[in-house]
Amino acid sequence: MDVDAAVAAAASIAGLCTGVIAMLAFRWSERDQARPTRSSMRPDVNAVLPPGVDTVLSVLRSSAVVLDESDNVVKASSAAYALGLVRGGKLSVDPMLHMARDTRRDGEIRQVELDLPRRGTGRGEALAVSARVAPLGSRLVLLLVEDLTEARRIEAVRRDFVANVSHELKTPTGALSLLSEAVMDASDDPEAVTRFAGRMQIEATRLTNLVQELIDLSRVQNDDPLEDAEPVRVDELVAEAIDRSRHAASTKQITMAAGGAAGLRIWGNRGQLAAALGNLVENAVNYSAARTRVGIAGRRVSAPGGDLIEIAVTDQGIGISERDRERVFERFYRVDPARSRATGGTGLGLAIVKHVAASHGGEVTVWSSEGQGSTFTLRLPEAAAQRVRKPATGPYETTQTVETTAREPIPAPEVLP
Repeated sequence: MDVDAAVAAAASIAGLCTGVIAMLAFRWSERDQARPTRSSMRPDVNAVLPPGVDTVLSVLRSSAVVLDESDNVVKASSAAYALGLVRGGKLSVDPMLHMARDTRRDGEIRQVELDLPRRGTGRGEALAVSARVAPLGSRLVLLLVEDLTEARRIEAVRRDFVANVSHELKTPTGALSLLSEAVMDASDDPEAVTRFAGRMQIEATRLTNLVQELIDLSRVQNDDPLEDAEPVRVDELVAEAIDRSRHAASTKQITMAAGGAAGLRIWGNRGQLAAALGNLVENAVNYSAARTRVGIAGRRVSAPGGDLIEIAVTDQGIGISERDRERVFERFYRVDPARSRATGGTGLGLAIVKHVAASHGGEVTVWSSEGQGSTFTLRLPEAAAQRVRKPATGPYETTQTVETTAREPIPAPEVLP
């Protein structure tokens, strides 16, 4: 009897414990359901935004952010996150937040241009943006932000280009004007007239070269070189480039030598390729001392996308400093302005070379050491591979690679007269 009573008591205690546990679990479940979650704190976009607005925002090129009456982000495009406008569900740019609040208060559309710190960089670079805030319905505010950084950079490049062109054109035209006045004043002195006329010819030639190089630069930036493409023999390009600088090299007693592999061909525009290689050889001669040597050589190198043809132009000239190597391909930039004025250089030759290489799917690189000389190398796809190789047709600010490692001497078995 005592045993049965003990069993019954134990069963009662167990049932009571089970009931208590069940009740606690039910209460805990109810509390969890009542507790707000991260997803429940964010309103349903489709229910908050007016019909069709979500679709329109998804196709806009501008970064879009929609704020509610509590300044919470209801909708934000991926571009807005990429620019760092939204962090933790809030608009992180204070000026834009103040604009949104003012617009919510009075309903006025506002627009402002700002410079924002670039995320992930410690170099102090800034993003130029244009922000426009407008009311969206009765409770929401729409913020549209457009990145103006690239547009400003291009505008600065164009502005500098116009300024440089104006300066470069003004120099020879001003000189021609002064020389013509000198000729008129010295009309009774045949020797002075001859001297001034010679100077006028030099300035006229300089002006002609500048205008021609401006035309060439405009052409290589705007034309598609592969429209009139054909297989071009490297040997013929080298011979043409050497012939172009033969007189200047003979005057300075510079030996020009061609070497490397024979039978190489490039697929491209013959005129542009000849101009690019001719500019490299001309620069090598102009920046070399008397009784030195300029070598031009071509070879085939393997690459993942197909074989490339390298054409290297090596000189024993003054060399280029490390600071100048980063800028030699900029338009109108000259390492030695005094020497450029003496040789008639315009500072556009290497810019043309860079654009020609980029438009043909290649690149131009430079190795140089001050006092020892320089080596400029054109790397272009081989003719056989170029038909299936997509060229790099980027903008004229295509980045070039600057080499700083030592380069083997260019073989030059054949010395041209």
